[in-house]
Amino acid sequence: MKEFRKKYFGSRDFYRHVFTIMLPIMIQNAITNFVNMLDNLMVGRIGTLEMTGVSIANQLLFVYNLCIFGAVSGAGIFAAQYYGSGNHEGVRNTFRFKVLISMLLTAIGLGLFFFGGELLIGSYLRGEGDPADAAKALGFAQQYLRIMMIGFVPFALAQSFSGTLRETEKTLPPMAAGLTAVGVNLVLNYILIFGHFGAPRLGVRGAAIATVISRFTELAIVAGWTLRHKERNPFIVDAFRGLFAIPGRLAKQITLKTIPLMINETMWAGGLAFLDQCYSLRSLSVVSACNISNTFFNVFTVSFVSAGVAVGIIVGQDLGAGRIEEAKSDARKLIMFSLIIGLSVGVVYFFVCPLFPQLYNTTQEVRDLAKSFLTICSFIMPADAVLNASYFIVRSGGKTLITMIFDSGFVWTAQCVPAFFISRFTELPVVPFYALIQAMIFLKMMVGLFFVHKGFWIQNIVQE
Repeated sequence: MKEFRKKYFGSRDFYRHVFTIMLPIMIQNAITNFVNMLDNLMVGRIGTLEMTGVSIANQLLFVYNLCIFGAVSGAGIFAAQYYGSGNHEGVRNTFRFKVLISMLLTAIGLGLFFFGGELLIGSYLRGEGDPADAAKALGFAQQYLRIMMIGFVPFALAQSFSGTLRETEKTLPPMAAGLTAVGVNLVLNYILIFGHFGAPRLGVRGAAIATVISRFTELAIVAGWTLRHKERNPFIVDAFRGLFAIPGRLAKQITLKTIPLMINETMWAGGLAFLDQCYSLRSLSVVSACNISNTFFNVFTVSFVSAGVAVGIIVGQDLGAGRIEEAKSDARKLIMFSLIIGLSVGVVYFFVCPLFPQLYNTTQEVRDLAKSFLTICSFIMPADAVLNASYFIVRSGGKTLITMIFDSGFVWTAQCVPAFFISRFTELPVVPFYALIQAMIFLKMMVGLFFVHKGFWIQNIVQE
C-alpha cells in the first residue's frame, strides 16, 4: 500500500503546484461555462426554435474555436518547454507563430461560414418535424452566426496571449480577463436578449452581440496587461516588431508539430458536430435535447478539463528541463488525480442532472430526451477525465501525430462511422443509440493509458 501511494499520489508540495496552475484556469473555465449555460437558458426561455438555431450555430463555431485552440496549443508545446529551459527568445518566437497561424485560420473560417454557413446549418434540420419550424430555426441560426463572425479576430488574438501567459505560469491575468469578459457577456445578454433598461428586444441577435463585445473586452484586458508588464513577460518585447522574424528551422519544427494537432482539434470538434447531426436525423427535438445535455456537461467537466491543461504544462516543463523520470512520475500521479476528480463529479452529476431540463421553456419530449442524455453522460465522466489527462500527457512531448490518431482518429473511426450507419440504416431509438456511441469513451480511455504507459510521448523537443 505504501509503495502504491508513493507511485500514484504526490506530496503536499506537488498538489500545491498543481492547484497553483489549475485553479485560475478552472475558475475562468467554470465561470465561462456557467455564463454560457445562463446564455443558453436565456435563449431557451424565448422558445425551442431559437434555442435550436443558436445551438446549431454554436456547434459550427465550436469547430472553428477548436481549430484555433489546436494551432495555438501546437506552438504552446514549445512555449512550455522553452520556458522550462529558461529560453525567452524561444517563447517569443512561439508567440509570433501563434499570432500568424491564428490569423490565417480566422480568414479561412470567415470565408467558409460566409459562403457555406446556410448549407452547414441546413444539414442539422433534416429530421422529423414541421418544415416551417426547420425554416425558422435556420433563420435564427444564420442571424446568430453572421454577428458572431465579427468576434473571430479578437478571439484568436486573445487565445494567443492567454495561452502563452499560462505556459509561462502566469495564469491569473487570463483568468481576470476571462471573468471580466463573461461578466460583460452576461449583463449584455440580459439587456439585449429581453430588451431591458430601454434597449430593443433583439433575441438571438442580442445574444450574439453580447458575446462579440465580450470577445473584444477579453482581448483588451489580456493584451493590455501583457504589454504593461514587459519585465514579467519578456516574450512580448519586440514580438510584433519582428512578427515575421521566426527562425526558419524553428518555424518548420513548430509547423510540423502544429499541423497534426490543429487537424486533430478541428477533426475532433467536427466529429462531435457530426455525431450531433447523426442524432438529429431522428427528430428536431433531439437537436434541442443535445444542446441542453452538452451545455450542462461542459459546466460540470471544467474541473478535470482544467486539470488536463495543468497536466500538459507541468509535464511539458519537466521534459523541457530534461527531468525525464520526474515527468513519468508526475504523469502517473496526475492521471490518478484526474480519475478521482472524474469519479467525484460523475456521482454528483448523476443525482442533480434530472433537474436541468426543467429550467427550459420547451416541450416535454425535449426534456425527457435531455434527461436521458444527461444521465448517460454521468457514467462516462470518470473515463473522460482519465483520457483527458492522457491526451495532454501524450501531447506535452510533442508527439502530435500519435495524439491525432488517439484523439480525433478514434472519434471518427470508433464513433462517427458507427453513428453514420446506425442513423441512416437502422431504426434504433435515439437514447440507446446515444448510449452506445458514448460508451466507446471507455475504449478510448484504455488506448490513452496504453500510450502513456508505453512512453511514446517522452522527448525534449527544444534541446539544442
